Amino acid sequence: MTSRAAVTSVQVGIVGELTEDLVREVLALAEAAAVTDGANPFSEHTLLRIRQGHGTHLLIHGPDDQLTGYAHLEPASTDEPTTPSDDKPTSSAEAVGTGDATAELVVHPARRRRGLGRALVTATAAHAGGPLYVWAHGDHPSAAALALDLGFERVRVLWQMRLPLSTPLPEPRLAAGMSIRAFRPGVDDEAWVAVNRRAFASHPEQGRWTLADLHARMAEPWFDPAGFLVATEDATGRLLGFHWTKVHAGDGSVPIGEVYVVGVEPDAHGLGLGRALTTAGLRHLRDQGLTRAMLYVDESNTSAVRLYSRLGFARRSIDVGYRRA
Repeated sequence: MTSRAAVTSVQVGIVGELTEDLVREVLALAEAAAVTDGANPFSEHTLLRIRQGHGTHLLIHGPDDQLTGYAHLEPASTDEPTTPSDDKPTSSAEAVGTGDATAELVVHPARRRRGLGRALVTATAAHAGGPLYVWAHGDHPSAAALALDLGFERVRVLWQMRLPLSTPLPEPRLAAGMSIRAFRPGVDDEAWVAVNRRAFASHPEQGRWTLADLHARMAEPWFDPAGFLVATEDATGRLLGFHWTKVHAGDGSVPIGEVYVVGVEPDAHGLGLGRALTTAGLRHLRDQGLTRAMLYVDESNTSAVRLYSRLGFARRSIDVGYRRA
């Protein structure tokens, strides 16, 4: 189903499903922008949604019928947030306000400064019909200026931090009666989802992951159970925490390791599991021959920023979340 809306004289198409050809066009557009900007315009979650054809898709085609602008819109969540815990795990997934529709967008580098970004944001906000949360990856000045002009408020900042893995890493220290091992696909799935939901109870995206979300990532080419570390209680085998690492191509196609997500069961807080799992995962990445590691962390998560800074991580770039009520 397709509709057309004229926004600031730019025609924006709105579709509920992407064809395979359009998926390829969107991914090619994102890659062109990433090469120019030094940052991917889409989060991993949005890229998965695009490949699966989910969400609402807003498209701008040029006179040659080439895709020149694209926005991905997710409807507002109806889940109610729970009380945040004092322990603040980290995740590459970006949290947004419950009740907000969310969007990410991109304009081809060769077609910028022609009103396409404004048209996409305006059409996306109109289609959302309520509060809208938009991520700007890389915090480009043009995105900040457009957000201000359209009445969006800068409400959230994610840091990307990096660490040279030549930096000395401490030995993981575990409390008595605990062990760290690799995740077992098909065995640990349900237990991990349950712990993840409790560890991220205050996180409107990560905390809502289901088995399907887990399995979608396990089906990705980068998934390696050996780099998915879990902490367990020796006496019962109960899963208490985890550090899921990821390896992907970095700048110039040089592989880089990622602290993908670290979480701890709420009743296991205060035992040093977060630090132990983090260092164990980093040592695993180093043992794979990788020379760099990266992670994303909320600027306001001062305890996590302090932990990562002490381990030698330094801020490299930032992503900004803008919201309009």
